[in-house]
Amino acid sequence: MLNDTDNDMPKEYRYSLMFLYSMVLVGGVISMSLMINLLQSNTRSVTTTAVLNLIIVHILFLLTVPFRIYYYAYGTWKLTGGFCKVVSLMIFAHIHLAFIFYCIILVGRYLTFFRRSSRMEFYRTLHAVGASLLVWALVLLIMLPVVVKEYGSNSNTTGRDQCFDFGNSLEVDTVKLLNYILSCIILVVTMAMAGFQVWILCHVYRTYRALTFSHQEFWAQMKSACFVVVMVVCFVPYNLFRIYYVSQAQRHSLDPINEILLAVTSFSCLDMLTLIGRPTCVPCCI
Repeated sequence: MLNDTDNDMPKEYRYSLMFLYSMVLVGGVISMSLMINLLQSNTRSVTTTAVLNLIIVHILFLLTVPFRIYYYAYGTWKLTGGFCKVVSLMIFAHIHLAFIFYCIILVGRYLTFFRRSSRMEFYRTLHAVGASLLVWALVLLIMLPVVVKEYGSNSNTTGRDQCFDFGNSLEVDTVKLLNYILSCIILVVTMAMAGFQVWILCHVYRTYRALTFSHQEFWAQMKSACFVVVMVVCFVPYNLFRIYYVSQAQRHSLDPINEILLAVTSFSCLDMLTLIGRPTCVPCCI
């Protein structure tokens, strides 16, 4: 039963957040389980390597989702403040790492489309591992320490049994600027990817006409389109609202909406379900 005595968030929003994160947890576990066979794929492929990294990002995030469900169910945070910050930051790391790997997947597939080659590959598996570690290092060792230092420095949660309430940190100019920059990058790149994907689909249709829906190239591009749709649906609403949210001096009343849209970003964990279907060509579509 929900506890309403300690949490400032209205009960209806907490019910909604519990429902959303429960769907993400169940759907994400199913999605990751169904795609475990990718571990046996050609790991020298650029897109397969990116997909494997994406799966790891989703798994790490899903490990923190039960703690979010627990918090919204009971209304209080009985664990340490440091762990609250880790759980809170994990969803932001998930957004940005997933976004990077989506871009790598799509750019790799677009280059393959124009080069008319079957796939792009690293010269050696070790190169794929090194490239993956480089991406993780850039995000985790450069961006996250800055965010960890700033987020929570002006937290409303000090001395309280609350969590995920770091709105006061946005009073810091560097945090505001970082939010604006990251949100704008995600919005611009996502819209560019969407426009480019539409152009490619139109090109495929003009090329094959009546045979379009029976041609493998069309279905391969539909897999790419699914990733683009995930980016648009999951990331665009939150980042559009985030720009408005950060710009407001009195943003406390907007916190529940911000949390709902933040929860929507986690539905990207279901993206691997888009690779299911037409199994005879799944390897070529990854």
